[in-house]
Amino acid sequence: MEDIVDEILRLKKERNAIILAHVYQPEEVQEIADFRGDSFALSRKAAATDADVIVFCGVRFMAETANILSPDKITLLPAADAGCQMFTDALEGEVRQVKAEHPDALFVAYVNTPASVKAMADICCTSSNAAAVVASLPKDKEIVFLPDGNLGAWAQEQCPDHHVHCWQGGCPIHAGLTVEDLERAKQAHPNAKVLMHPECRKEVRKLADYVGSTSGIVDYAAASADQEFIIATEQGVLPDLEDAAPGKKFYLAFRRMLCVNMKKTSLEKVRDALKHMEPRVVVPAEIREKAVDALRKMIAIQGK
Repeated sequence: MEDIVDEILRLKKERNAIILAHVYQPEEVQEIADFRGDSFALSRKAAATDADVIVFCGVRFMAETANILSPDKITLLPAADAGCQMFTDALEGEVRQVKAEHPDALFVAYVNTPASVKAMADICCTSSNAAAVVASLPKDKEIVFLPDGNLGAWAQEQCPDHHVHCWQGGCPIHAGLTVEDLERAKQAHPNAKVLMHPECRKEVRKLADYVGSTSGIVDYAAASADQEFIIATEQGVLPDLEDAAPGKKFYLAFRRMLCVNMKKTSLEKVRDALKHMEPRVVVPAEIREKAVDALRKMIAIQGK
């Protein structure tokens, strides 16, 4: 009987597919990926390949973004029911209403949003470039940052002259970390530096030695002379950290920093997606054309 990993590799070759895995995915899924990393970087890498099929091991908005950047490729999402807890289905209607009430405001949409919301935004951002995106906008304009209020507040802290209104939403995995949780971790590991995702709350971020995206956290740990780190982001990043900084010690800030939606992908689901070429994610052209404009504006900022 064919081993499931061998079967995936065979199907991948037959389909001329590329497998992408976000770093919060189960370790065995990350191990079969062609690329692993942050969601938008993965979508850009996929767009630059000659693959016919993208298998995105992540949540729905990530697969949508891959399809926006690569409409000529088939995009598969093995875990069809994997959504993001940062927002609900009501987000699109809520954004539409706020835009109607504030017609002159500029809307910044985190890439962790549905394609339909990206299509309504003036520009998108990632967790690594949120501050740079806000800084690129006129200081005399009202800015609405959505949907993660903690990331928006972090960007505003670095752009104090900008008028940023932060959406009242957030990632429950990151926002659930408390000062008390982090202080307990620091007491248990007094020599460890605290590396934190900006989706954490402001009072918690004040206790961090470094705040940055998932890839930023990995890069910081690898370059640092320190040997011990408390990690305040989803636990799936630990294998990347151990690979990038062998011999160093990493401790989770809180044991429940785990996204159940990110863990819905399995090797069986990846195999079945490649076998049946389902479930597919297709962003309608009228939404894609508007969303890609907001993403390209962000890419232009990154290139400056």
